[in-house]
Amino acid sequence: MVVVLVHGFPEDHHIFDDQVAVLKEHYRLIIPDLPGSGKSAVYKKDADVSITDYALVIAALLEEEKVESCVMLGHSMGGYITLAFAEQYPQKLKAFGLIHSTAFEDSDEKKLNRKRSVETMEKYGAYAFLKSTVPNLFSAGYKAAHADKIGLLIERGNKFPVEALQQYYIAMMNRPDRTSVLRGSDVPVLFIIGTEDGAAPLKDVIQQVHLPAVAHFHILEGVAHMSMWEATDELNSYLYSFLETV
Repeated sequence: MVVVLVHGFPEDHHIFDDQVAVLKEHYRLIIPDLPGSGKSAVYKKDADVSITDYALVIAALLEEEKVESCVMLGHSMGGYITLAFAEQYPQKLKAFGLIHSTAFEDSDEKKLNRKRSVETMEKYGAYAFLKSTVPNLFSAGYKAAHADKIGLLIERGNKFPVEALQQYYIAMMNRPDRTSVLRGSDVPVLFIIGTEDGAAPLKDVIQQVHLPAVAHFHILEGVAHMSMWEATDELNSYLYSFLETV
């Protein structure tokens, strides 16, 4: 079985290294760097890019790899892309999962904050923006114990073109509500939720777990937005169990 892992902002495929270590013996893994991340080129210069555009890129990759069906698991922005992929290509999914992600569109307040963030990146560059935002993706305890690791994530994100980071934020800001995708799903859907997650809050995601016909959900106590690092063993166990049911 093919499993596609879709990273979020401001990440690349390395964010899933600890998951790859467990899953690679059991599944064929495809872990792309989204356009503008890692070694991938920016999607289009000076273009309005949507979350659906990123989903179409993944579809093209799967076609190139001759993958007819897969399980897709997306973290944060990767979850938005996974939902867009499920909307466009439901027949290609055996199951899908949202890791600290939501089908809700941004609130008006969050859209305004994203717009300001794009302007901040334009004025001050990526590094200043990432230094102020990336630590907030982690729980207080993890930040205190692993400042060095968080620093490496910031440094890696700072290597991405500012234009790509801005495109991600604009795409996230403009994405529609996709709860209808969950409601219409006839394949299993996984939800991973952190109690300390401010980006995909428990109070929002818990409203969505009843929408699919078949749902698996796990709530991680004391974990924020980054269980790939904060709760590696728990997350790996939940992912493996979900994939085995599929």
